[in-house]
Amino acid sequence: MTTLRRLAFLAMIAILSGREALAQEPAATDEKAWSFYASAYAYLLPGDEDYVQPTFTVDHDWLHLEARYNYEAKGTYSVWAGYNFSVGKQVTFEGTAMLGAAFGDTDGVAPGYKATLSWTKLAFYSEGEYLFDTNESSDSFFYAWSELTWAPVDWCRLGLVGQRTKVYETDRDIQRGLLLGFSFKRVDFTTYVFNPDDSSPTVVLALGVSF
Repeated sequence: MTTLRRLAFLAMIAILSGREALAQEPAATDEKAWSFYASAYAYLLPGDEDYVQPTFTVDHDWLHLEARYNYEAKGTYSVWAGYNFSVGKQVTFEGTAMLGAAFGDTDGVAPGYKATLSWTKLAFYSEGEYLFDTNESSDSFFYAWSELTWAPVDWCRLGLVGQRTKVYETDRDIQRGLLLGFSFKRVDFTTYVFNPDDSSPTVVLALGVSF
């Protein structure tokens, strides 16, 4: 076999091998999968009527969509659209800037946010919004929920929690408490105890499922 034929033969093998390798690789795509999360927070209130606050979220790359009920006020729905972003490697920050509209017993518009700062087993999570009440401007209010947690193992976390809400009446502008959460595959369950120094603290039981 001449040198030229040998080179042509080797080139043909390389081309065929490259085609076979490309055929075995999955098609590249810039699209990321949709993710869904549903949660329900059961508020067990001392001296007041208990209620459930459900939330449903949808995320696709940078897009965030969300629907809530009983969050801004009882008997009130809210819908949200937002932009997801994240930075960092060892210390990570994940944030979502949102804009929402509330309707029902309370009507209004609200800019809001969600943010998580994480480092190894520690995490700080916060979500908040400022509701501009379109019926009564004096009822406009800043809502906030924050958690500082430590996860000794992947399936358990414990820490501190705080919230500011007008959904139910309380003597404290900012309620503080403790939390203990467990995870199993796609299911999360967390118990929150607000104002544990009170004779009758507020207990919140949260169940979440991702799919």
